[in-house]
Amino acid sequence: MLTSGGDCQALNATMRGAAKVLYNRIPDVEILGFKEGYKGLIGSDYRKMEPEDFSGILTVGGTILGSSRQPFKKMRVIEEDGVDKVAAMKQTYKRLGLECLIVLGGNGSLKTANLLSEEGLHVIGLPKTIDNDIWGTDVTFGFQSAVDIATRAIDCIHTTASSHGRVFIVEVMGHKVGWLTLHAGIASGADVILIPEIPYHMDSVIAALKRREDGGKHFSILAVAEGAVSAEDMLISRKERRRRREMMGFPSAAYAIGQEIGKRTGREVRIAVPGHTQRGGAPDAYDRFISSRLGAKAGLMAAAKEYGRMAAFDGVHITSIPLKEAAGRLKCVDPKADTIMEAKAMGICFGDE
Repeated sequence: MLTSGGDCQALNATMRGAAKVLYNRIPDVEILGFKEGYKGLIGSDYRKMEPEDFSGILTVGGTILGSSRQPFKKMRVIEEDGVDKVAAMKQTYKRLGLECLIVLGGNGSLKTANLLSEEGLHVIGLPKTIDNDIWGTDVTFGFQSAVDIATRAIDCIHTTASSHGRVFIVEVMGHKVGWLTLHAGIASGADVILIPEIPYHMDSVIAALKRREDGGKHFSILAVAEGAVSAEDMLISRKERRRRREMMGFPSAAYAIGQEIGKRTGREVRIAVPGHTQRGGAPDAYDRFISSRLGAKAGLMAAAKEYGRMAAFDGVHITSIPLKEAAGRLKCVDPKADTIMEAKAMGICFGDE
């Protein structure tokens, strides 16, 4: 097993689910845990796991194996250390006589998992990310716990925003997709939700704030994804957008939006960034439930020798899909989805109308 990419709250719970099935279904099974994700597989840095290693970790966030980011685009690039990363991973796998590699990771990690599968290794993927952006599964483990944390952060902002009559912008994680911002924004009663999939017009945002003020609401809360982008900025590249923002001294889009709102309305604007707290702490009950099921599915797949696939959740059942179908495909929010239409019907502004 290995855990790759950014951490999340339910990695340990998922490994526990897989391990429990493996110990129950396969006599004398041996589980090796690679340290710090693909870095451990490349460098053959691992530990032999024992059943007690998986005891008491259902409620523990993070990962007992450690994690690291190994960009997929660099997997076939031989860098200054001279290491052929793909060859090294294959060599480690074969030298240890592994029957299967279970990879817990997000989009980039699953792309590498699929690469190894195409290279002939037996690989099973598990969909991990707080962004919920992996194609082929309705839910990823880690997502709901992050939604809960982001929601509580916005809940807490309500009282201080109300007390001081301020406009508050809460920046939620999500560079490419807006699932986390969308769910947390609706759950917390945000007045404006800005996500990457729906480019916003500042005029629309200002109009929404004015409507609230005219209606006697002296404060407003915006839930803004890290990757929120204006319709104007959509006309230039992401690299150019980042360069322009840095030149203006804005750490992120939220600060640029905040300055524009303050300038155009004269209102006092504050920015709150929950940041990596959204990845931290214990998994909530739903994540423990869904991660245990996904982990168990991976264990069953390994026992049945169903390789080259990713465990997935279809809304009711835990199933699996080919790794190649999930690898490299983002699951984005549909701007015309029922959730968006219902939120707009409640008066939530998305900046597009």
